[in-house]
Amino acid sequence: MTTPVATPWILGLTGGIGSGKSAAAEHFTTLGVDLVDADHAARWVVEPGRPALARIAEHFGSAVLQADGQLDRAALRTLIFEVPEERRWLEGLLHPLIADEIRDHLARARSPYAILVSPLLIESGQYRMTQRILVIDVPQSLQIQRTLQRDGISEQQVQAILKAQSSREDRLNHADDVLVNDQDLAWLHGEVERLHHFYLTLRGGRS
Repeated sequence: MTTPVATPWILGLTGGIGSGKSAAAEHFTTLGVDLVDADHAARWVVEPGRPALARIAEHFGSAVLQADGQLDRAALRTLIFEVPEERRWLEGLLHPLIADEIRDHLARARSPYAILVSPLLIESGQYRMTQRILVIDVPQSLQIQRTLQRDGISEQQVQAILKAQSSREDRLNHADDVLVNDQDLAWLHGEVERLHHFYLTLRGGRS
């Protein structure tokens, strides 16, 4: 008789742009933790041939499509950040589809706990799929500095992204754990390892 595999509990990992949440998430995976990235799910649902892409092209026009039929993310990003109503329309279309993709992938997790990493964990409602929330926090000035260096976009675009994301205060209000990532990568890795050992002691995300 085989022993049934325990269902992993889900840790939500979030943080604003430039906070270092992706670096933290990547290090968790090196420790053997199964991870689902909501950004990847968001890309899967708008691949050519998927219904969402057709709806987007119908709503915004062919300007949001590349010559090969792929979504032109830069063009779409410009449209939705300039017009909040368009961003809300897009979120209303995509968030339920992304949530379905996330659930499907989380159901395949086999590590003691699994991670859902999402920049929009709070505002999209994805946090409801988790049992515990880790926020990677960073001062806004450092967020802007890191994002400008990494992405090569204007400060105005960074400010627009920050405005569209959940406020720092709102993220922290939802947090069970907070990691202030204002030091170097080696320090971040050490903190991730400390949290990982703690999470392995939890049942259902709770002590």
